Amino acid sequence: MPIRTIEPQLHEIRRIRTIAAFQFGRGGEKLFSGTIRIVRSPHTHKIRHIYRNGELIATLRAKDGFLALTIDGGEEMRRIFRPPKLRVKVIRGVEEFIRKGGNVFAKHVTTVDPEIRPEEEVLVVDWRDRLLAVGRSFFNAEEMLSFRVGVAVKVRHGVD
Repeated sequence: MPIRTIEPQLHEIRRIRTIAAFQFGRGGEKLFSGTIRIVRSPHTHKIRHIYRNGELIATLRAKDGFLALTIDGGEEMRRIFRPPKLRVKVIRGVEEFIRKGGNVFAKHVTTVDPEIRPEEEVLVVDWRDRLLAVGRSFFNAEEMLSFRVGVAVKVRHGVD
């Protein structure tokens, strides 16, 4: 059964943009410009998936009401924000592992957005600022740079 997307109502577009601006900072709402379509939960009728120009860019998480980015959404956020905003940069040599969906370990982190806190959506990039994956941070920025063990970012989607 194919997924049926619908056009959101004006208050739903405003809600999505407000969440993005709060979660990612000023400018995050730009992710939801263009033709936006949504999929609602069949049981609760709340917004679950958000599409832009036919591509799934984010999911609205039921547990906390925040956005979880897809690769397409992460790529667009990378274009919207300049480095180091939302980024966790990794050392050379681990790119292939992360592209395939492997988690980012603290010992592989070289630079990180100083405003990142635990449980936030982050973009994992290589030394040339190319997107490798999107995921959720486990540590804050200072801990990611100082720890030598442990998972720094739980990767949700790798680009491959």
